[in-house]
Amino acid sequence: MYVCGPTVYDVGHLGHARAAVSFDIIRRYLKYKGYKVTFVSNITDVDDKMIKRAAEEKITEEQLAAKIIPEYEKDYGALSVLPPDIQPRATQYIEKMVRLVEKLMEKGVAYATDDGVYFEVSKFKEYGKLSHQKLDELRAGSRVAVDEKKKNPEDFAVWKAAKPGEPKWKGPAGIAGRPGWHIECSAMSMDLLGETFDIHGGGIDLMFPHHEDEIAQSEMATGRTFAKYWMHNGHIMVKKEKMSKSLGNFFTIKEILAKYNPSGVR
Repeated sequence: MYVCGPTVYDVGHLGHARAAVSFDIIRRYLKYKGYKVTFVSNITDVDDKMIKRAAEEKITEEQLAAKIIPEYEKDYGALSVLPPDIQPRATQYIEKMVRLVEKLMEKGVAYATDDGVYFEVSKFKEYGKLSHQKLDELRAGSRVAVDEKKKNPEDFAVWKAAKPGEPKWKGPAGIAGRPGWHIECSAMSMDLLGETFDIHGGGIDLMFPHHEDEIAQSEMATGRTFAKYWMHNGHIMVKKEKMSKSLGNFFTIKEILAKYNPSGVR
């Protein structure tokens, strides 16, 4: 099992707890039924949110991750969530991500621009098979910025060229920068569980575009089925809206655990 883990720019809220507990129950049930389970859940420790928050706090992304990761461990531990068998961090897999991007470029399904490398969605004929989105409808609903470098508006970044002051690594096509979010999970899951593995999970909000993009780039790279089964947990709702940091309608796990018994919250 591979389950998309948190981006560690801030402490977790109740929505993160729901995902963690949901897949903890599934994992425990599979073990109870006699399956040997390898449970992988990653940590995203480099992305736009990490860069922004680290800049605000005048610390490095590495220092921010070192501060937030133990808080997740404490909160999940209080909710009796078993730690993953393997918990890869995105920054530990940069070389493998670069190799995966280079493979996509060699196959002619990814192309370089002056602001990074993009996956050409139209080259993957099954795009939309998980979320049942149709490419024509996606195109009709998208707006293209005047200075757009992409061939098509729906193409997504697999590598982002570095901007001043951002963390950067040596990348494909000689482009210094950092990986796109979607390529991170593909590289880590396939390295640890193989090109095809059993279950891929995450929140329902990750189905599109994150999981859809993972399928496209992984299956174009390997020519094989990426994950056999997909599982998604629903949102925590507050007054008919999804609980999220962007809407400001969230409660942190710490706030909830200060008021309620952890087993009751679970």
